[in-house]
Amino acid sequence: MTSLPSQPELADLPAWAVEGNKVFLHGPAAAGKTTLGVARLHHLLNQRRVSARRILVLTPQRSLGRPYWNALAAPALARSGSQVTVQTVGGLARNQVELYWPLIAGEAGFAHPDREPVFLTLETAQYYMAGLVRPLVNSGRLDALSLSQARIISQVLDNLNKAALVGFPHTDVARRLKQAWQHDSARPLAYEAAQELVNDFRAFCLQNNLLDFSLQIEVFSRTLLANDWCRTQLFRSYDHLIADNLEEDTPVAHDLLQRWLPDLKSALLIYDADAGYRVFLGADPDSAQRLPAACAQQVALVANHVSSNDVQALAVALTRHVSAGRRPEIAAAADAETPTADGVARAAFDVALRRFYPEMLDWTADTIAHLVHVEQAPPNEIAVLAPFVSDSLRFSLMDRLAQRGVPARSHRPSRELRAEPATRCLLTLAALAHPGWLAPPLTADVAQAFYLALDGLDPVRAHLLTRIVYRTKADEPPTLTSFDLIAGKAQERITYRLGQAYEQLRRWLLAYQADEVQALDHFLSRLFGEVLSQPGFRFHADFDAGRIAAQLIESARKFRWAVTGVGQTSLLDMGRDYLGLVESGLIGALFVEGWQEDDDAVLLAPAYTFLMRNHAVQHQFWLDIGSAGWAERLDQPLTHPYVLSRRWGEDQVWTDADEMATKQQNLYRLLLGMLRRCRTRVHLGITQWGEQGFEQQGLLVQVLQRVLGQLENPAPSGGKV
Repeated sequence: MTSLPSQPELADLPAWAVEGNKVFLHGPAAAGKTTLGVARLHHLLNQRRVSARRILVLTPQRSLGRPYWNALAAPALARSGSQVTVQTVGGLARNQVELYWPLIAGEAGFAHPDREPVFLTLETAQYYMAGLVRPLVNSGRLDALSLSQARIISQVLDNLNKAALVGFPHTDVARRLKQAWQHDSARPLAYEAAQELVNDFRAFCLQNNLLDFSLQIEVFSRTLLANDWCRTQLFRSYDHLIADNLEEDTPVAHDLLQRWLPDLKSALLIYDADAGYRVFLGADPDSAQRLPAACAQQVALVANHVSSNDVQALAVALTRHVSAGRRPEIAAAADAETPTADGVARAAFDVALRRFYPEMLDWTADTIAHLVHVEQAPPNEIAVLAPFVSDSLRFSLMDRLAQRGVPARSHRPSRELRAEPATRCLLTLAALAHPGWLAPPLTADVAQAFYLALDGLDPVRAHLLTRIVYRTKADEPPTLTSFDLIAGKAQERITYRLGQAYEQLRRWLLAYQADEVQALDHFLSRLFGEVLSQPGFRFHADFDAGRIAAQLIESARKFRWAVTGVGQTSLLDMGRDYLGLVESGLIGALFVEGWQEDDDAVLLAPAYTFLMRNHAVQHQFWLDIGSAGWAERLDQPLTHPYVLSRRWGEDQVWTDADEMATKQQNLYRLLLGMLRRCRTRVHLGITQWGEQGFEQQGLLVQVLQRVLGQLENPAPSGGKV
């Protein structure tokens, strides 16, 4: 096995990374693996006998392909690079199914193979699933679990996806879950009900030519690849492959690569050791271990070129106290040393112990302001991480940072769209502009929309303005009256500047109502571009709100495409249906633009989101250290990422010991992943009372206490741990 320990070697492509080789490259995060992947891509494009159209780059998530997109967008490669395919296996599956639809539709079981397919996004799949879930919820068969309709929908769709990505029949979900369950008898009954939803949704999709993500994967892996002609045409389309972050991909993706490798002229497979953060989405790091045997050469990168020695020593100190069953390369190499001695690991972190949660947020904001304004640290080199980022945490911290003149942004993917204030603002204004929806917004929602839309308007004056101008009557559409009709004292209190902005918004809505109804995505795009993004409106300088608006517009557009492909629904009804879908708890699909790193601002994100951005920073702030969320997986009663995997035995029962081992393994991977992406220092915020006011003793704070206990005079700021 070849070892490449030094970063300077990456400047010149190593001898093994030439055309004709099939290489399995592995090592820890920040060892230079993706750098080598990009270098190999450059090498291939510089070969005259290699066509850019014959190069395929595969990543498990579209955002992870950004380093390759950026490289291809460089002036030197822009012309030829545009022909390179950078894709996920899911995207590849969709393209191939669409291309060969007439050949495979009938064999795949679709009722109308002569008609065009309709590809569903996560959001439109939730829309169609909702029609099947409502009768089941009303029957009371799932009452014992106390789940909202949105959570039922997301977990049932997750079961369908797991079956497709792991490679077992979708009709087998309930049996697998029941065999692993050993507690109360209510859960197996719920599994049976969820299985009925799985079966009914699949039958509905086949009857209406709808392809959700799971059906796209199944048709691709079980029907298209089984067709000799289709498979041969696909395999002949590309000669050179680069597959990055294999540990985050699924068993079906690994199956595809294993079949494809013999037909490729060259391949570079990249695997990140001690990772696999997308297990809850079907990722299987162990499944990827089948691929080295199919490669002519295995290459290991062992050095971390991002973290300082002190931060690496801290990684050793922390992970030694997590019984994860295996250690990273760095721990094995440092066993003979004393990385937790005072002045070594201690130099890599500082601890602030506060009694109450707001005090921890004050410390966080003050420390970040000092780093930015005094130490001149770039804001985009600072990340604030927590197991979960609630609305209150986001608002409280970003407000504190704004008061200190520090730009900040947040990234919370896979949230309900309605949970974002910007979404509620846009949809409230949409409801005001579409009285035909017969869905007049509440007074409180209108007040919040004014507060979020009009720059400088505070909540008190927003409610005052709404009480005066928002008129609702029974059997009549709501109206907004002119600011000019408001009494003088009220006008002065609201201010004429804000009144002018309100009038601009009101007149725009009236002008829209005078025209024909437009598609909701067209309306939202115009509202944002013509009004809310202009000076005098809060969206003008709020990058987060702009990103959310773009995501909502894209979501509404894809919803329109999917619904139009099934039936004859008017634009008015389509908009009302989308509003109802969002209000029911729609979870947003992956929005690639939200993963961009361009903004010069402090990042606030959940820890796992930060890891999937695969972007190192100088300073990390870990908040809510006592939370159990650092190690525990989300409670999903209707699904199970570990039971619904290839590693799980047929008659194996999920026990408390399995749960504890999973917690330890999750924390082990999480700590390594974060510290390997930290260049200089980690700032730890610990509170006696958590955000909800409860005392917390999660696994991470226990590990930290043991590490600090080995140091002499740790002297945390504000007290002792």
